[in-house]
Amino acid sequence: MPASGRSRRAWGWHPLTDEWAARIVAGAGVRPGQLVLDIGAGHGALTAHLVAAGARVIAVELHPGRARTLRERFADAPVTVVETDALELRLPGRPFRVVASPPYGISSPLLDMLLAPRSRLVAADLVLPRAVVRRYAEGRRADAGRGRWILTAGRPLPRRAFRPPPRVDSAVLVVRRR
Repeated sequence: MPASGRSRRAWGWHPLTDEWAARIVAGAGVRPGQLVLDIGAGHGALTAHLVAAGARVIAVELHPGRARTLRERFADAPVTVVETDALELRLPGRPFRVVASPPYGISSPLLDMLLAPRSRLVAADLVLPRAVVRRYAEGRRADAGRGRWILTAGRPLPRRAFRPPPRVDSAVLVVRRR
């Protein structure tokens, strides 16, 4: 239980199982040497598979205990742990990818930040609520990226892909630069 005494469900934290983290990274097509942000890295389910794929990872985690766990777990790996609110993160000044399962409550502002005109994002695979994925992929957020991006609905995730399972359905939003 977190130091505050609140359960993971109260924190809204639903980490991916290792099996599903591996599927998401494999589906993202990460290549060795790529700079990849794992936003909401938790204990590193996605981070571990990104490192195995040869990526250089920036693991972003707000929770101090989880950030400490990431630093310890990946001390000898090409992982930089940044302990900050994802919406306050300064994005890399060079091309980067995102493969992440960010907090669902920041889905829209995070996408606005990643798709901003000066962002050097080249691709993203984001685990988000299925309703958010549909809204972006079906063009109801036509302003997103002003035509510089192709946004599609990727793999749906069953609730059992998380421990504990969330109360909403999830899917991967696939973002690619045109």
